[in-house]
Amino acid sequence: MPARFGLRSEAGFRPAPRRLTAARLRPGVLGCVFLLLFGLVGSAGGQAGQPTPKKVQRKAKIQARKARAKAIRQAPTTPGVDSSTVATPRRGTTVAPAKPGQRPGSAPTPPVRNISADPRDPVGPPPPGVRNAGQSRVPGASHKPVPDTLAPRGGARLPGVVPTDTSGLVNGVRAAGDSLQVAAKPKGQIQTTINYTAKDSIQFDVTKKVARLYENASVVYGQTDLKAALITVNYGNNTMQAEGRQDTVGNKLKGTPILNDNGQKYQARSIAYNFKSKKAKVTEAVTQQGEGYVGAQVIKRLPSGDINGLMGRYTTCNLEHPHFYIQAKKMKMIPGDKVVTGPFNLVIGDVPTPLGFLFGFFPTPKRSRGSGVIIPTFGQAADRGYFLTNGGYYFAPNDYIGVRLTGDIYAGNADTFGGWGATADVGYLKRYTYQGNFNFRFSTRPSNQILAQDAVGVGQTYIRPPAANSFWITWSHTPVPKPGGGRFSASVNAGTSSYNQINSLDARRYLSTQFSSSISYSKQIRNSPINYDIRLSQSQGTDGRMTFTLPDISVGVARQYPYQWFGIKPGQGGRLGAATYEQFTISYNLTARNEVSNVIGARTLANGLPLLGGTNTDTRIPFSFATLGRLLKNSNNGAQHQFGIGLGSYNLGPHFKFSPSVSYSEVWYSKSLRYRYSPVAQAVRIDTTYNFYRLNTYSAAASLNTTIYGTVVRRGTHKIQALRHKMTPSLNYTYAPNLRTNDRFPLGSTVLQGYRDQFGRVLDPNIAADQLLLNNYTFDNYQSFLYGTPGGTAQSQISFSLQNAVEMKIRDSNDTTGLNPFKKSNLIEGLDFTIGYNFNAPGDTLKLSPLGVNFRTQIAKKLNLNSNASFSPYQRDATGRIINKYLFEADPRRLLRLASASFGATYSFNPATGKKKSTIPRAVAPANDPTLGTVGPPNYYADYVDFDIPWELALTYAAGYTTNTVPLTQAYLDANYQGKRPPILALNTVGVTGSVKLTENLRLSYNLGYDITNQSITYPNITFFRDLHCWQINGTWIPFGITKGYNFTIAAKSSLLQDLKINRNRYAQYQ
Repeated sequence: MPARFGLRSEAGFRPAPRRLTAARLRPGVLGCVFLLLFGLVGSAGGQAGQPTPKKVQRKAKIQARKARAKAIRQAPTTPGVDSSTVATPRRGTTVAPAKPGQRPGSAPTPPVRNISADPRDPVGPPPPGVRNAGQSRVPGASHKPVPDTLAPRGGARLPGVVPTDTSGLVNGVRAAGDSLQVAAKPKGQIQTTINYTAKDSIQFDVTKKVARLYENASVVYGQTDLKAALITVNYGNNTMQAEGRQDTVGNKLKGTPILNDNGQKYQARSIAYNFKSKKAKVTEAVTQQGEGYVGAQVIKRLPSGDINGLMGRYTTCNLEHPHFYIQAKKMKMIPGDKVVTGPFNLVIGDVPTPLGFLFGFFPTPKRSRGSGVIIPTFGQAADRGYFLTNGGYYFAPNDYIGVRLTGDIYAGNADTFGGWGATADVGYLKRYTYQGNFNFRFSTRPSNQILAQDAVGVGQTYIRPPAANSFWITWSHTPVPKPGGGRFSASVNAGTSSYNQINSLDARRYLSTQFSSSISYSKQIRNSPINYDIRLSQSQGTDGRMTFTLPDISVGVARQYPYQWFGIKPGQGGRLGAATYEQFTISYNLTARNEVSNVIGARTLANGLPLLGGTNTDTRIPFSFATLGRLLKNSNNGAQHQFGIGLGSYNLGPHFKFSPSVSYSEVWYSKSLRYRYSPVAQAVRIDTTYNFYRLNTYSAAASLNTTIYGTVVRRGTHKIQALRHKMTPSLNYTYAPNLRTNDRFPLGSTVLQGYRDQFGRVLDPNIAADQLLLNNYTFDNYQSFLYGTPGGTAQSQISFSLQNAVEMKIRDSNDTTGLNPFKKSNLIEGLDFTIGYNFNAPGDTLKLSPLGVNFRTQIAKKLNLNSNASFSPYQRDATGRIINKYLFEADPRRLLRLASASFGATYSFNPATGKKKSTIPRAVAPANDPTLGTVGPPNYYADYVDFDIPWELALTYAAGYTTNTVPLTQAYLDANYQGKRPPILALNTVGVTGSVKLTENLRLSYNLGYDITNQSITYPNITFFRDLHCWQINGTWIPFGITKGYNFTIAAKSSLLQDLKINRNRYAQYQ
């Protein structure tokens, strides 16, 4: 770019200094007086009546000035230019004569030098008083002055001249004959500044127009950056040559050239670059394209950016000497798009292999995703023959959505077709708004009972469902929370009940019996305490049971303070005091649900009473349009709204806090059950009536709690300095009336007494008294409804809970500063007791609830202990049922009996426990993970391969005890325990999980479990992983169970070469 040299001011170039003369001075008042006096003295000194020479000279100057002013006024004005814009000389000033190319009266300016890197560009003369030190002395260089840039007065524009003056514009249009038009400079070969540096020296050869840069040389030209040990710049032909330097000690090249051209990086032995044509020739070059690296003996870069290579190779290994590469004689690269090769073959460890193809195509998009073909995986299964899986196409229309369409096909064996499958996977993302994924899988497998063997630990024959066609749908949608906005989220898992048993080898999915889905929208209304949530959910079991909740609506109002409704400010409560009315709160919540299930529960009555049309088993309705009416008739719906009234908290003395509350709730149903006795059938008949039914109830509660501390402090330098025992007792009371006995409220039950029902109708008098099994029996009109029957029984219950925690204050031996000499440790995190008593429990209902005990703690941040127990205060009869008699009434007397208990312990440790875990990227490419397809079980440790940890181990133990509630007859023992006594512990298992680093790059993971009760191993899983830098070897072995088998995979890590792998597997399902 041409450079300008000169003194510059804020308004432009500073004009040359002008000499001050008398003609340029404008005298003031004192000056006039001084001249007048000087003139009188001068006239007195001369001859009388004779003008002095000074007067004659002054008179001549005045006449000349008047003549020039007259000539300017009489000169014709420029057409289209306002005469007021023409400068008029002021009195007392001398106007310089107009020069060619300047307006009359304009101030003279020094000429500006135009210095360009191009020797053919003209160079102007230097300013006055400045030596022309910068003028080119190169032979043949032009020394012509800057041509006149002013157009003639006729207004004709010179060729190659562009207007720059805007003073002649009238309403945005240039008038004819404007005199300020500056000639455009011809565009040079060098478009911007060339910056160059060198550590050692820079040598210039002016005659040959060559510059040589030695040692750590760098040349930056626009977006092109070249670094090397030696760089030669030739300004004559616009080229740069970069080379490395031979090391005299190691006989290796140092400072090899690195060219960074517009973000594309090249490393080579030598680089020749033309910064005018943008062409380059690179020898022994290496450049990165996407996830891969491209190298060639000779590379030629075209002005378009495309690259042609000779004897090229492509690899995803980032070493200077790669472990493997794909070699081809000819190669073409389009940066940010693709790499295309001719016939190629695979080279591993510098040993050519026969693996190859007629051409190669490797997409290298600039974006992280790009559309392209997904190459299928080839393999063989024992029962389905040869197969091609996960082949298809990936669409990436933009940065927000990606669609993956793949298919599977199995050749089968003999005359049996192996089946096929299809998958559609759609991922979408809108930054700062939402993200999600939708997946649909379909599989057809025309085979029956392909496996019939005893399941481990089950003792029964397992037979695969004979379903041939199956599908599965998953959808997840997660929004980004925004204040004041709605939140739409979804988590859907649905499909045929046998899909996972037919297609999945994942033990977790294989054994799962329940799947659930939900779609919800929630929002907090702006400037309002109201929030709402609308949810659609579905649950599904592998046994075919399905339940839909369509919809589940919840509306809530945040806690409100009534005193604010009346405009009362805090602290203005009068006699009540501010602490009283400010604590009154009101909250509201409304829920409404509608459930549709394909299962009709068994219709039975308690105590074996006969029921007309009753069944002892569930009835399943298939989902279809034909059964839609029956499904809707079987729906279960209702609504419930609750009011909560808080009355505040009050201190009773210095230690106790009392908190009362009141609540009111209503339940709404659209149907009800009615019971009547049929004398003919001698059974109870249930009728369903449809109407609006409202059931209400209210309750009151109060709690009294406090906190007690016990502290023991030890003086001296003991390790344990203090112990603190924290106890939190709480006493709670709840009261709710029995609204069924009050005629003012709707009754929620039907009572049949003697020969009359509740409506006074007389039953058949011919029925014998011993056949009236319904005498004084109450039936629930809302049995198995969503919210039950509120207010059915009176409740007057008191409960007591006691929470305990023990903490230690120990000396920190790791503190050397003395700032934190102690640290706190929990000896017992929790030891809780709960018990309750219901004063209004009806009939033979147990009033005293079992005593619950919960214990939990953590020792040394490695051992976690958790235990629960339940103690019953009641006796049991000979059949094992609990009766309403306390244990202290029996002989021998005792207070409590252990009803159930559980214990769990987990001990985990590794050398890095308590340290920050290092971040290790996933070593397995997602497309190469065999657990994501249908060829093997899940690799639980593939995502957590951390070679920095030498080993890690976790030991788990779980035990459970439950009291038998049925008599242990010989028939019962023969049917359930093979004639033996049942074990004391119903649950007694031990497990070991962890991993060990066998070598620097070899790691073994394991997951083993043993059931002590059944004396069997529970689903072991052993996985190994070997890191080979750019390759990997991983395998999984399941020695026992339904999915026993193994898989073995050798593959490249890069997802771009995901099909460059060897996979071998064999599982029980495929034998």
